[in-house]
Amino acid sequence: MKPMERRRIYLIRHGSVTYFDATGRPFLPEQVPLNEDGRAQASAAGKVFASEGIRFDKVIVSGLPRTVETATRVLAETGQQAEFEQWPELQEIRGGKLSAIPDEALREAFVGAFDGVVPEHKQFLGGESIGQLLDRVHPAIDRLRADKRWDTVLLVLHGGVNRAILSYALTNQRLFLGNLAQTAGCINALDVGEQQADWVVRLMNFSPPSHLQGEERSTTMEKLLEQYKKFRAG
Repeated sequence: MKPMERRRIYLIRHGSVTYFDATGRPFLPEQVPLNEDGRAQASAAGKVFASEGIRFDKVIVSGLPRTVETATRVLAETGQQAEFEQWPELQEIRGGKLSAIPDEALREAFVGAFDGVVPEHKQFLGGESIGQLLDRVHPAIDRLRADKRWDTVLLVLHGGVNRAILSYALTNQRLFLGNLAQTAGCINALDVGEQQADWVVRLMNFSPPSHLQGEERSTTMEKLLEQYKKFRAG
């Protein structure tokens, strides 16, 4: 008997966006579009899929503009037409009000939710907790796997959400591995089988514009913290 073949999930983080202006004043994260780098990253990811002749049976975005724009640019490079499914339960972990965070708590608020194996009570920017993120991401992924109508799916999501999915795939447990890097515009590839624990992580954090990521030593949240500090200092 021929063994059941696994199905493929391509998981992308949206391209780079600008969360703060030159003075460190925050923009509304629900509305920010891709910046110039982000547009180039999304197109570069699309070129990778096009070069491999990969076709998607389903395309899922979180619904936030930066995921929709990234998916649009990826598909433009592959020449595919697809109607995106918007799954709001896969939107990024939600922060609280930055102005309510004391100066002495800023660093922990920005980077604490992505530091090693993160406890579920840990909040992101004084807002949603890791446990609350897992409460909505895990059921969504289980629902995706239960749908047998696809073989290859493209998910265009967010750094925190991608970590939740990758942590699920790597451990098959309710854990959040915060130190899994997710570079803007990166590609992950995961295979799923019939059994709940049947995950194979094929590729992780592949960045088409910079394969070896030699210029990267700081995390996204460390960079954003330094940008926001300018606003606090002013």
